[in-house]
Amino acid sequence: MPAPLPPSSPSNIKFAYWVPNVSGGLVISNIEQRTDWGLDYNIKLAQIAENSGFDYALSQIRFTAGYGAEFQHEPVSFSQAILHNTKNIKVIAALLPGPWNPAVAAKQIASISQYTNGRIAVNIVSGWFRGEFAAIGEPWLDHDERYRRSEEFIRSLRGIWSDDNFTFRGDFYRFNNYSLKPKPLDPLPEIFQGGSSRAARDMAARVSDWYFTNGNTPEEIKKQVDDIRAKAREHGRSVKIGVNAFGIVRKTEQEARAVVAEIIAKANPEAVHAFGHEVKNAGKASPEGEGNWSTSTFDDLVQYNDGFRTNLIGTPTQIAERIVELKNIGVDLVLLGFLHFQEDVESFGRDVIPLVRELEARGTPHFQAAE
Repeated sequence: MPAPLPPSSPSNIKFAYWVPNVSGGLVISNIEQRTDWGLDYNIKLAQIAENSGFDYALSQIRFTAGYGAEFQHEPVSFSQAILHNTKNIKVIAALLPGPWNPAVAAKQIASISQYTNGRIAVNIVSGWFRGEFAAIGEPWLDHDERYRRSEEFIRSLRGIWSDDNFTFRGDFYRFNNYSLKPKPLDPLPEIFQGGSSRAARDMAARVSDWYFTNGNTPEEIKKQVDDIRAKAREHGRSVKIGVNAFGIVRKTEQEARAVVAEIIAKANPEAVHAFGHEVKNAGKASPEGEGNWSTSTFDDLVQYNDGFRTNLIGTPTQIAERIVELKNIGVDLVLLGFLHFQEDVESFGRDVIPLVRELEARGTPHFQAAE
């Protein structure tokens, strides 16, 4: 393994990877994936990632099998195991309001923060899979109600972590002079969320530290960046932006494109169509009839979060240049999926991240959000 890359500076774009704590990898395809969902594999992967210049790892939340994912490890305990076997990388644990109560989540995350020198963060998932909620006996709320609950969940987390006697009166959660000790270390755990609907973006502007969006073209991503940043300014806040991508690095662009073609050719059509039906219905349930996957094609849906659309597919130089282009439109973090995680994370750190850092050091235009 090469010598570890130095930590990124505050002005550098950040890199995260999807933790494969769910079986089936990150594509709905029968192509070979030298990726394993077990703990031993993931501990080694996290160690490779932090030595390869990655800043974050994101543990996934799934409760039921489906779309090629037969097995799922619980994300909070899985994140803690990864953290106890690494030194620098931060791990983002996904939490799903409904199954999780904010008091329990706040206590879990505060304790893990104490154990790991503050290297834990959370991703609040409002939920798109109705069948999953039905399977575990949880009520299914209307689209915007799910985001209202998530906002109360975030306000509760932050209040419990910040206040000595936290009182809150919401429609979903209530607290009466609640004091949590010990609290998480300062700074408080970062709060991430995703979604593309109006409700999701407005919630991010009001309460979240980070906003994740599905993969897309720079032009479409910039529209979301400008919208969220403008909304956040109205609340006297700032929100950082993370973008999903699937990384395929090869010596030539032709080789990289051939890998994409093979992934799609070996896709499981039944599973892709079932996934597409579920997520598009979730988006149509929003008042504006849109969501993360509203314009996704079959080929896009083969990668769960439209990662092919971000186009980090090609040679190291091509990919590095595209990442800096994302930074120039206001993206703060790239969240990556790979086919063969251990090998691909290591090669990405060796071949791509140093090129990105070189381009950043030369100077890139400072991003200005649209007024």
